Amino acid sequence: AHSRRYGGKLSGQQVPPKEPHFQAIHKLCKISGVVKCEPSRGSGGGRSLIAPDSLRAFVLQITVLGTPAEEQGGGKIDLIKAGAFDGLDVVFMAHPSQENAAYLPDVAEHDVTVKYYGKASHAAAYPWEGVNALDAAVLAYNNLSVLRQQMKPTWRVHGVIKNGGVKPNIIPSYTELEFYLRAPSRKELSVLTEKVENCFKSAAVATGCKVEIKGGENDYYNVLPNKSLQKIYKENGKKLGIDFISEDAILNGLSGSTDFGNVTFVVPGIHPYFYIGSDALNHTEQYTEAAGSQTAQFYALRTAKALAMTALDVIFKPGLLEEVREDFREVKLKEEEQTNPVEPKRESGVGEGACASH
Repeated sequence: AHSRRYGGKLSGQQVPPKEPHFQAIHKLCKISGVVKCEPSRGSGGGRSLIAPDSLRAFVLQITVLGTPAEEQGGGKIDLIKAGAFDGLDVVFMAHPSQENAAYLPDVAEHDVTVKYYGKASHAAAYPWEGVNALDAAVLAYNNLSVLRQQMKPTWRVHGVIKNGGVKPNIIPSYTELEFYLRAPSRKELSVLTEKVENCFKSAAVATGCKVEIKGGENDYYNVLPNKSLQKIYKENGKKLGIDFISEDAILNGLSGSTDFGNVTFVVPGIHPYFYIGSDALNHTEQYTEAAGSQTAQFYALRTAKALAMTALDVIFKPGLLEEVREDFREVKLKEEEQTNPVEPKRESGVGEGACASH
């Protein structure tokens, strides 16, 4: 990761002790007055921010934080742990897509690696001496396929068999699978994870294999919405000619996962998506080509301007920063109450009793 901070007092007045502090997150950026970003496959797009002032002094303070490893490991989560987001008031990031949206419901995600250990044996001469780890892997995969009938429409489970054995005439003694689990919230993700792990465990029991289930180091949280930031961003975007998708499309649309979700549990933020002039889908060769075009640069810069205008509104509009903070507190509290519900207290002797056997 890399970070660069720009700051300077633009008057001779005393700077107040607490000023709003804004942060832009990007992947591949060139700094030239504003932040101009090069969108790449599966990465963020343009951001540009101008920071704070007070009634008597104006302070320019911009932090541009490069955050690698979103796809593998969650670089922003490591930066959270390292204190990179401490003391910030608002965080901005934009992500290239096929449409313009101030918010999309990016979901919580959990990585899991599953290893089955069996016993090798000659598959033709004495297969009964072996314990087939590939059978366990295939059974686990099929267990998950059966589970899908009882999965909610908003849940996702997808994975691959990374290691399926060595030779056809050898009973596989080791196999490995990798899966991603996704759900709209951390609470639902924990429910889904338990169901999926039971599928893995039952495959081991059925085949006589030993199983090792290891979760990823960092779970990705769902992105918390901030209605105040979204409203202002859309207003500014429309002034620049951005055509946003409808609210129905947002609620019914597909989404992925991002470690920016974890950031939104720490500091208020906005994670809009922006059109780059192509209908190609993310994570394809066609999208990679489109993201490097001059057309994409126009849309990235326009998004950066909308973010900068939104930052200025947070600075200058009376009460807006507090509205943003209040939205953050309310949404985070609701999410945490769902994740860690408080058990109601029971009075002694109420609702409890002994069971009689017949």
